[in-house]
Amino acid sequence: MTTALPDDAPDIVISLDEPRRSGPGGTDAIAAVVKRLPNAPGVYRMIDAGGSVLYVGKARSLKKRVLSYTRAAGLSARIMRMIDATSTMEVITTRTETEALLLEANLIKRLRPRYNVLLRDDKSFPYILITGDHPAPQIVKHRGPQNRRGDYYGPFASAGAVDRTINAMERAFLLRSCTDAVFESRTRPCLLFQIKRCSAPCTGEISPDGYRELVREARAFLSGRSQAIRNDMGRAMEEAANRLDFEAAAAYRDRIAALSMIQGHQGINPRGVTDADVFACHQEGGQTCVQVFFFRTGQNWGNRAYFPRADKSLGPAEVLGAFLAQFYDDKTAPRLILLSHAVEDQALLEEALSQKAGAGVAIGVPQRGEKRDLVAHALANAKEALGRRLAESSTQRALLAGLCQTFGLPHPPRRIEVYDNSHIMGTNAVGAMIVAGPEGFIKNQYRKFNIRSDAFAPGDDYGMMREVLRRRFARLLKEAPRPELLGNDGYDLVSPLPQGATEPDAPAPESDEEPQVPAWPDLVLIDGGAGQLAAARETLAELGLHDVAMVGVAKGPERDAGLEKFHMPGREAFMLQPRDPVLYFVQRLRDEAHRFAIGSHRQKRKAQLARNPLDDIPGIGPTRKRALLRHFGTAKALGRASVPDLTAVEGISEQMARTIYEHLRSDA
Repeated sequence: MTTALPDDAPDIVISLDEPRRSGPGGTDAIAAVVKRLPNAPGVYRMIDAGGSVLYVGKARSLKKRVLSYTRAAGLSARIMRMIDATSTMEVITTRTETEALLLEANLIKRLRPRYNVLLRDDKSFPYILITGDHPAPQIVKHRGPQNRRGDYYGPFASAGAVDRTINAMERAFLLRSCTDAVFESRTRPCLLFQIKRCSAPCTGEISPDGYRELVREARAFLSGRSQAIRNDMGRAMEEAANRLDFEAAAAYRDRIAALSMIQGHQGINPRGVTDADVFACHQEGGQTCVQVFFFRTGQNWGNRAYFPRADKSLGPAEVLGAFLAQFYDDKTAPRLILLSHAVEDQALLEEALSQKAGAGVAIGVPQRGEKRDLVAHALANAKEALGRRLAESSTQRALLAGLCQTFGLPHPPRRIEVYDNSHIMGTNAVGAMIVAGPEGFIKNQYRKFNIRSDAFAPGDDYGMMREVLRRRFARLLKEAPRPELLGNDGYDLVSPLPQGATEPDAPAPESDEEPQVPAWPDLVLIDGGAGQLAAARETLAELGLHDVAMVGVAKGPERDAGLEKFHMPGREAFMLQPRDPVLYFVQRLRDEAHRFAIGSHRQKRKAQLARNPLDDIPGIGPTRKRALLRHFGTAKALGRASVPDLTAVEGISEQMARTIYEHLRSDA
């Protein structure tokens, strides 16, 4: 049995396949393979009979660590359940325990084992990037792998914080934010120059040396030398005023005001902490919240709350230790990490993060002073965030129970799917699916569908709904065969196993463990009336699905909220009382689907409007495109060009000119 691993991960992979034994077979199977384990550092995986990874762990000595699982004394009920379910083990040896720690975090995030502490985070952090691959560097928001050459500043807790900072940075340092293609094609300054948010290096309104000085100041500001930059600007403003150049003095005044705006949005700005991440962990009601604050260049760049999945038997220190390794798996740690609880293997974690960052990383639990105040502030935020989550979960459970009663479902739904379409006169049509469950909206499971069928007329809402549902459920049938009910109330439905795998013969989890969200919906809401519902039911019936609970939500007269009619198979259309909480809940679900559909449609329409007619011509790459636009100025002028005009452009042969000419004329 093998699993995809990082290219540089293992030195040795040992697969230990043992047959499943009756009774305490898990313990017997582990004991049988311990003698084959090396006395070396590494990572081990415990796997059940169905091929699912149950647990990933690291060890300084694999032999000693795995041997401890054969002794029942002192092991918790959770670990005993895991041992009993174990049928196979895989081992990866590493050169050092530090490498084992880093590999363990990587595998946990990728494999998401049931018995590990899991960091649930579906998106990366945004950064500010000042590019380094162009003579006139650009300032942009960046998310994802840091492959582009340049300087990255962050992380920021939210995209909104980055947008506000870039907006103010443009006013303070007049850096360009346009793409390189737009930069190359400009013949006169754009609107940003007119409103004093760009120095227009594209048209030479500022000299290359002057623009490089602005870039230097911006980099210095984001690197922590903000006060020095403000002082320099203040002196320049006074000098301009003394020589009666009031226009230049006003420009410096506006730039200083923009810098003040950046720092004013940062909240608490510590004096003695420049670069640090602050982690605070709080547990309550069987759940855990980890609050993270980011401090860079002496400024607070935001915070984010995480709710890792962890067994109730684990304390805050254990959860925090597992959380940290996963958190920095794809991020570079700052020089200082402050914690609310001391974690196990702190020295090992420091060594691993320092090795990964290429610089010393210190981890500590402050006991006094400003650093302790920062941790206390983060801990207070963790308590508040977890309190809100518990209150919302309680309310959500009550709403799901009410939804179950209102629509006559066999049990409160754990997965609700809501479908909506968006288009303008049939153009740029998009279908959207949003998902909700006991924890609220599950945004990493949202899906959008580009409507591509020619079998129906543009703007046919019934046809679009049929296509969306057919594609969604046909793929679900193919990739996730219909799960079986393991319990009478339907609450033991789990995410589907890989195709071809069988359900492991393992004890059912205890009721206090966090349930998984099923892949199949317990309830489907359709934004529409009886006609939309009938089309949806017919589509699912064609796929052999007759038992999916479906409800059509028809808007009231004049689209008034509160007057919606509900359509269900076998029931007359009905309305709910105006103040019914279930009605408000359904409205919220429908509005979220509508928001997502509209947003997807606008993105598609924006991309269509921004599309260059040259993009569809074979052989026209970025270089030729820039040459054509630089020669003709605009795409409209290019469309009027003749073949001789086109051949006058450097790099355009007569054959290529004729291809461009015919393509542009065919689109006209």
